[in-house]
Amino acid sequence: MAELPRKSLARTAKLAALPLGYAGRSALGLGKRLGGASAEMVLTDIQQRTAEQLFRTLGELKGGAMKAGQAMSIFEAALPEELTAPYRENLRRLQDSAPPMPTITVREILAEQLGPDWQRSLVEFDAEPAAAASIGQVHRGRWVDGREVAIKVQYPGADKALYSDLKQLSRLAGSLSPILPGIDVSALMKELRDRAVEELDYDLEAESQQRFADLYAGDPDIVIPNVVRAAPKVIVSEWMDSTGSLLSIIEDGTTEQRDHYGQELAKFLFGSPSRVGMLHADPHPGNFRLIPTDNGHPGKLGVLDFGAVARLPEGNLPTSLGTLIRIAAMDDYDELVNSLREGGFIKDKVKIDPQKLKDYLGPFVEPTEVDEFHFTRKWMRRQFNRINDPKGDAFSVMTRLNLPPEYLLIHRTWTGGVGVLSQLEARVRFRELMIEHLPGFADPDSNADSDAD
Repeated sequence: MAELPRKSLARTAKLAALPLGYAGRSALGLGKRLGGASAEMVLTDIQQRTAEQLFRTLGELKGGAMKAGQAMSIFEAALPEELTAPYRENLRRLQDSAPPMPTITVREILAEQLGPDWQRSLVEFDAEPAAAASIGQVHRGRWVDGREVAIKVQYPGADKALYSDLKQLSRLAGSLSPILPGIDVSALMKELRDRAVEELDYDLEAESQQRFADLYAGDPDIVIPNVVRAAPKVIVSEWMDSTGSLLSIIEDGTTEQRDHYGQELAKFLFGSPSRVGMLHADPHPGNFRLIPTDNGHPGKLGVLDFGAVARLPEGNLPTSLGTLIRIAAMDDYDELVNSLREGGFIKDKVKIDPQKLKDYLGPFVEPTEVDEFHFTRKWMRRQFNRINDPKGDAFSVMTRLNLPPEYLLIHRTWTGGVGVLSQLEARVRFRELMIEHLPGFADPDSNADSDAD
């Protein structure tokens, strides 16, 4: 793969071939079943071949195609095992790897973005990429002051490819649903389109990264590299030494590692808004790196990629969100209905049975009701199946609820974060994090008592 495929027609044809390939394999599978092959064997073969085609195509195209694949990978834990098993390896492969672009192209971009004398500052440059992702790839180098650095370079034509892919995938959402059962492809594509402009602006990404780095400087658990130099299509950051990403813990981590890194991930995702006033909105495992200790115990968590962040108007997560979660954990669901209606979650003329609302929300607030909650694939699948069953009460309630625009990215990020925690199968002190970092969650009466003491 020499460079990012940029011609719209070629990219569109590759994406359009995905549902057609699935349909063709399904028809062939029917023939095999008529010939005596078992349904289980045929299904496994279809899913495996589809997974290989789907994620090979998304990875080769990079751009919006690969970004969509990375976003889908977060929800892998929620899919039924018999369907997701063939996809798992291919999904994860997309999270921190992709075919690289040629060295000569990289050098041309560096000269364009950093100036023709860029080698005076970047005195060493490793032509072999350390990582290649959806809209850019990373090289290792050394800055003139001696610091080891990571050079993130955006692919030529990434903007056009990103918009083209997301537009085409949105059109194909309905036909892609059988390929990725349980994932709302339409909603996912809309979310990616809405934040595409920001992700292409490396100056803006560098600004966000440095704010996180400044406010996490000296943190005992979280490492965020400082920005050294930035341009619209290049970011130079301090190099982060790590042994890999959260993917390795998901695949074969010990219980100690799963619980440790799960706690650190939750603390960062759900705690950073109160510290930074922004929410890291791209929580796929490839963006979180493992920084080991000298004694062999699980170490710090490194955080990368600040292209997608939610800038919170209140400088923190909304107080109304914490209040709603606290009320949802109580038995007064009449009050909850009223609060949801006031917050715009239930429109004026929509009626919802409080008991059915309780049954719908109850499992979601489970992690906030105990001192330590065990996130598992089984738990995640149960919630996913519950709300996606058109015949169930949960589905009926979900369709009656309205998510205000200011909550869309928060909801997507939290869902993604919980998906990763479920992939990790981690035990997390989630309630403790909510009390400390989520305004409105702590019981006001208990706060008053504490103040009085």
